[in-house]
Amino acid sequence: MTQMQNNQSDQGGTCGAGCGCGHGAGDGANGQGDGHNHLSGHELLFPDMPFKGMKKRIKGAVKDVQLQQFVNDATLKKDVARTAMMNDTFGPNVLAVKELAGSIKQHTLDHLDRYLEQFIENAEKTGTVVHLAKDAAQAKEIALTIAKQKGSKLCVKSKSMVTEEVELLDGLESIGVETIETDLGEFILQLDGDAPSHIVTPMIHKNRVSVAKAFTRELGAEYTEDPQALTTIAREYLRKKFAEADLGMSGGNFLVAETGGVVICTNEGNGRLSTSVAKTHIAMVGIEKLIPKQEHLGVMLKVLARSSTGQPLTCYTHIMTGPKREIELDGPEEMHVILVDNGRTNALGADTREMLRCIRCGACLNTCPVYRKVGGHSYGAVYPGPIGSILTPMLRGMDNYKDMPNASSLCGACYDACPVRINIPKQLIHHRRVMNEQKMNHWFERFVMKSWTVAYGSKPLYLMSNKMNKVVSRLMSGKKDKGGKYVDHGWSKKMIGPLKGWTDQKDLMSPPSKSFRQWWNSEHDSKGGK
Repeated sequence: MTQMQNNQSDQGGTCGAGCGCGHGAGDGANGQGDGHNHLSGHELLFPDMPFKGMKKRIKGAVKDVQLQQFVNDATLKKDVARTAMMNDTFGPNVLAVKELAGSIKQHTLDHLDRYLEQFIENAEKTGTVVHLAKDAAQAKEIALTIAKQKGSKLCVKSKSMVTEEVELLDGLESIGVETIETDLGEFILQLDGDAPSHIVTPMIHKNRVSVAKAFTRELGAEYTEDPQALTTIAREYLRKKFAEADLGMSGGNFLVAETGGVVICTNEGNGRLSTSVAKTHIAMVGIEKLIPKQEHLGVMLKVLARSSTGQPLTCYTHIMTGPKREIELDGPEEMHVILVDNGRTNALGADTREMLRCIRCGACLNTCPVYRKVGGHSYGAVYPGPIGSILTPMLRGMDNYKDMPNASSLCGACYDACPVRINIPKQLIHHRRVMNEQKMNHWFERFVMKSWTVAYGSKPLYLMSNKMNKVVSRLMSGKKDKGGKYVDHGWSKKMIGPLKGWTDQKDLMSPPSKSFRQWWNSEHDSKGGK
């Protein structure tokens, strides 16, 4: 077991109350909100399938002024920091570095079978026990079996998206294993019965007031909104749990095929304590986290930290290569790695493979105008935002998440931000095409598209539809001149049908009385056909 410690931050976090939430002492509506959600954490991430509640959640989110401020402020801050740090470090070579990182991941995915075999072989040489899980149920069952065999009573868990994906925490508690989230943001959400809404900063939708209330209610602490005091309360509570735990759970940011090592990046020190104090350590990691060699970490760690939080490096980079050796002072007596598929091989086709490059940095969420507006819980999935909109339908079934691929304006900001150059807009269009071909989308959408196809394939119908559009739009704008005629460029504030969703949020300009084609023809005719 080896560890690279980049600075002295230990179980204290990187902002505000140390939770990675992005909110400081004066957050939100003067810090008075508590980010309360009426759904349980499980209901937020694992709704009944197929998930039909996304539009309802979005309508609630866009009306929540506090949520808008929390999410927008935090994501904007991180997006600005990412851009500045990438440019400061790599200058004109930013795109080249991203292309390099993407090519490393793409090469690994193109030869995934080879690197999986290499990782398993080298991990087992270090004494690590490797398990393969085809789906979430099997991954959870493997972890629960190990916990039962060891007679585990208390588990300390480092932040991990794949353990959220397989609902591991509920599983451990169902067999009597007390399980404590040790990432400060996740810990606060656990106290509140809430769920993460961002893949990097899980409690981005909350502020210090909700933290203070949770600590007073659940831990019996004296009420305080001071970030340092709140961090101290959490540190003292978690330190006791670390010392008492007999099982440590973690995910993994990278798997190194060359060494059989598992790499964890944290800012709070909880990853180190979760994996080195308890006698048994289980790392549950998706198979797409593989990279070929340790030297590739030089690139991947740089783009991960900068894209995620705008840091040069995370405070701790922990590289685990097997259980504790005789010459080592700390580390687990037993180490297990559970390699999880759970739908990932479904995405290995040529059209969708690139989405598995994702290193879970969250940059696409931070820059996405849709995510900033609706927050993470609107998506009803473990993975929200742009990457979630392409990944979740592959992992949990496209017929279960029909609305997610449409939750994007295709502006391309996510593609520009991605440190491994995943063309997310292209993937979203692919999903939409598949849904249309398999008739998963709403019948009215298919009807409109078919009508447009027919109209645009016929000149008379095309001209007639344009005239109808102008008449309806100008009537809806309600703007007239002194002579009582409807004028050009009136603003429609309330439309019907598919455009109602647009005018609920924005005004729609009505078209001018003369189209470009009409203007061109009149100009052409006035000049004698020249």
